[in-house]
Amino acid sequence: MGEDVLMMEGRKDVGENGYSIKENEKPPNPLSSSYTQGFGHGHLTPPCRPSLVRHASLIKIREDSGESRGASKSEFIPIVRSGGWADIGSRQSMEDVHVCVDDFLHDYDGREHFGEGPGAFYGVFDGHGGKHAADFVCKNLPRLILEETEFPREIEKALTSAFLQTDNAFAEACALDSALASGTTALAALVLGRSLVVANAGDCRAVLSHRGKAIDLSRDHKPGCAHERCRIEASGGFVSDDGYLNAQLNVARALGDWHLGDDIKRRRPRLLCPSSSYDSGSPFSCGPLSAEPETSSTLLTEEDEFLIIGCDGIWEVFRSQNAVDFARRRLMEHNDPRACSRELVVEALKRRSGDNLSVVVVCFHHTPPPSLVAGPVRSRVQRSISAEGLRELQSCLDALGS
Repeated sequence: MGEDVLMMEGRKDVGENGYSIKENEKPPNPLSSSYTQGFGHGHLTPPCRPSLVRHASLIKIREDSGESRGASKSEFIPIVRSGGWADIGSRQSMEDVHVCVDDFLHDYDGREHFGEGPGAFYGVFDGHGGKHAADFVCKNLPRLILEETEFPREIEKALTSAFLQTDNAFAEACALDSALASGTTALAALVLGRSLVVANAGDCRAVLSHRGKAIDLSRDHKPGCAHERCRIEASGGFVSDDGYLNAQLNVARALGDWHLGDDIKRRRPRLLCPSSSYDSGSPFSCGPLSAEPETSSTLLTEEDEFLIIGCDGIWEVFRSQNAVDFARRRLMEHNDPRACSRELVVEALKRRSGDNLSVVVVCFHHTPPPSLVAGPVRSRVQRSISAEGLRELQSCLDALGS
């Protein structure tokens, strides 16, 4: 890494991406020349594009045209503003990484956006067993997305392929340097015009605020979940009584972790054709631990206010609706996504989250979220509980009933 991104592990004053920061400074851009001068080795073998054969659980979880959420007749074009924050929390080292790139295409190679509206990239990466995998994925995934032949025509396919290519490239890096051995969950969000596309592998989460209502755009990949348990067992793995994949990992999907052995993850033989693509009809890897993301696509409307993406340290102490309510109140006060991210992290620390903490907030309007007061309240009506409290109570009752 360059001198401008020196790692500050073990420091309580660690800011964004685990690096030392100055006030009002943005997180490092993995697409800048100073950040992309290599990772351990000068060159990696160019990864190849897979032809995917999916288990039934490897499916898109949400595809929304915007019409079901009241899209206006006049086409809405979002204006993105973003900010992120991170803290080491109660851990001894910082293994989370995040990135905000509001002008993705231009910052990468000077290209102009292919259509009207923004072309932005955001990501959170929660490392385990070290930070090398999270750093590697943060640096290489954006580049591989843009190099995909499917991009931007088939964005979800491009994201899926780029995830797998990044995983394969990290396997090659680990083969050259065993000290890199580690793994990471990954969640990436692309805003291209009106389209918001999310790809997730692991237990990071993306939540959209639609006029104050929390809409999950990803689901947590825990080994104990029914859809993940089925895929794990079909791949020859098992879920232990305490909910761990093969009694080793508490996530069902991640990039890296090649060092854990063939019973967790193994590479398929490389059968290359002249076009340098796999001709075996198989993904890069097989085994219970999958690097293939679940994707969702949403057409943004005027009522879509902001997006929160965060590593699992945030979601240990925030429900999705609670996080949206908290962030919405803060944005109504100061309309600053970076300050809002910091306040989410500080609140998670107060709630005693036991993990590293990383979160990114992306706003889709210049103005703050509007008040949701429906109208004047009669003077004889006295409230005894807030709207946020009612939502929290309903969430608790729903959880008890499920």
